[in-house]
Amino acid sequence: MIEVLVTLVVIAFGLLGMAGLQMRLQMSDLESYQRSQALLLLNDMANRIAVNRTAAVSGAYLVAPTSPVGAGMACPTATGTAAQRDLKEWCQGLQGAGEVLGSNNAGAMVGGRGCVQSVGGDIMVTVAWQGLTPLTAPPASVACGADQYNGPAGAPCSGDRCRRTVTTLVRIANLL
Repeated sequence: MIEVLVTLVVIAFGLLGMAGLQMRLQMSDLESYQRSQALLLLNDMANRIAVNRTAAVSGAYLVAPTSPVGAGMACPTATGTAAQRDLKEWCQGLQGAGEVLGSNNAGAMVGGRGCVQSVGGDIMVTVAWQGLTPLTAPPASVACGADQYNGPAGAPCSGDRCRRTVTTLVRIANLL
């Protein structure tokens, strides 16, 4: 009888371990999905900027880190130029407009925001979003979404540890 009880306890601990492992796998899967969505949106905007070189050089695509486009923000409404249309569509993509569940956007990262900055003659495109678990905060040089994903003081996500970012540089060559 004691052997049966010991066996049941060992099996119970094993099943609890398997449940914990399954939960971690699901969180990792969602983190991976969010990163792939961020990379798609990042490359989309980088390609739009590369195609519209004249507007990019004039600063038509710039979106400051202090006022990013995306989740929680009203998307630009002007569509008179290609750059304005690109920024509006990118903002909607960051808000998840690519997939709708009922009347809610569900196709992007949690809290996705985007910035476009001029950095030493190049254009830096950044996508930031809310991660699920705390990690090391992105470098201070990547200011997009800074301090917008913090939990309360003392929470695991304080100090930007749940902010995730991906960045790329678009180089516009002078062809003259």
